[in-house]
Amino acid sequence: FAMMDDEFNDFEGRVGEGNFASAPQNTLEEPISETILRDLRQVGSKLKIVLVPRGDQEGVLKKLKEWDLWGPLLVCLLLSIMLSWTAPTNQGALVFASVFVVVWCGAAMATINAQLLGGAISFFQSVCVLGYCVFPLVLASASCIVAQTMTKMFAVRAAFVLVGFLWSTRASVVFMKQIISPERKVLAVYPVFFFYAFLSWMILLQ
Repeated sequence: FAMMDDEFNDFEGRVGEGNFASAPQNTLEEPISETILRDLRQVGSKLKIVLVPRGDQEGVLKKLKEWDLWGPLLVCLLLSIMLSWTAPTNQGALVFASVFVVVWCGAAMATINAQLLGGAISFFQSVCVLGYCVFPLVLASASCIVAQTMTKMFAVRAAFVLVGFLWSTRASVVFMKQIISPERKVLAVYPVFFFYAFLSWMILLQ
């Protein structure tokens, strides 16, 4: 017990002197602005992968393991706000809620389907990827809003939406084929196809 008392006293002395220079730094000690900037950089790097999908891209699976829901939430909010803004006044709240539900429920259903087919990915990793892949449709929606101020031609908006749909589908397929066996890839992709097709239809009606 005397030895334990000596060690405790020594510990108290080091606490009083503030001798913790060798202790590892905790991220809780960093400024909030630095934390936000770090998270935004991570979101930006994942959006870059979505915008430039390549089948042989190194580090894709590593990025998938570093999942987050902040990026997909931001993408979902942007799409919901734009579609509700262009909706009739008495339907804005309904459109906002509908887009929100469709994005998250659609991503969850496509994820469960991929897991049932033996996909080597966790639930949140897949939801994260499918959420990020909605971003091209966000760009298509923004392009439609700008186009409506210059022309009322339906074909122009349809072209923007078609490009966004193909872009989102292509990006998700690049990821899906890395986690699903080739013989089951079609079964895993077709729910994703309908997911983005439904969102594209909602954008086209804005």
